[in-house]
Amino acid sequence: MFTAQDVKRLRELTGAGMMECKRALEKAEGNFERAIDILRERGLAAAAKKAGRSTAEGLIESYIHSQGRIGVLLEINCETDFVANTADFRALAHDVAMHIAAARPRYVTREQVPEAEIEHERAILKTQAQNEGKPTAIIEKMVQGRIDKYFKEICLLEQPYVKDPDKTIDVVVKEHIAKLGEQISVKRFARFERGEDAAPTGA
Repeated sequence: MFTAQDVKRLRELTGAGMMECKRALEKAEGNFERAIDILRERGLAAAAKKAGRSTAEGLIESYIHSQGRIGVLLEINCETDFVANTADFRALAHDVAMHIAAARPRYVTREQVPEAEIEHERAILKTQAQNEGKPTAIIEKMVQGRIDKYFKEICLLEQPYVKDPDKTIDVVVKEHIAKLGEQISVKRFARFERGEDAAPTGA
């Protein structure tokens, strides 16, 4: 279900004790992100303890891909200019910008998705489920599951990281919070692709 390496990685990420990490993974049935949430709920995760801190420093990262066909501008914040100037923070900014170029997110978090868009998607998914002949009793549960999947497709922090699909971008950011000792937040991004008429995304 999970390995000793998973326990070690969870400890490095959250700062929680080995036994707390093991119990969280057991309760989460090996689901790494759920284990992080469990530790956060118990007040044991270092990343959660830093969540309320101000992130007024950071940098604007630019990334140009495929001979100028795709460009990304990303604002990623931290607490101090010292951390903003470290190689680890700059590498994180570069990797997140590169991910945005490849994965085409539209929002940073699910909270940014307009309610009208969610309801439109929910109506389509409900019709799909009805057309598939699913029982009425389970349609709402199915629709919610598909909405959650939709968020994972369009929201940056919920997307599987292109360089390591076993992690989400949210986990990658939290790993750097644990490593660098400061709160880090992805504030906004804009992704441009040559020939597209759509407005920049992620703001």
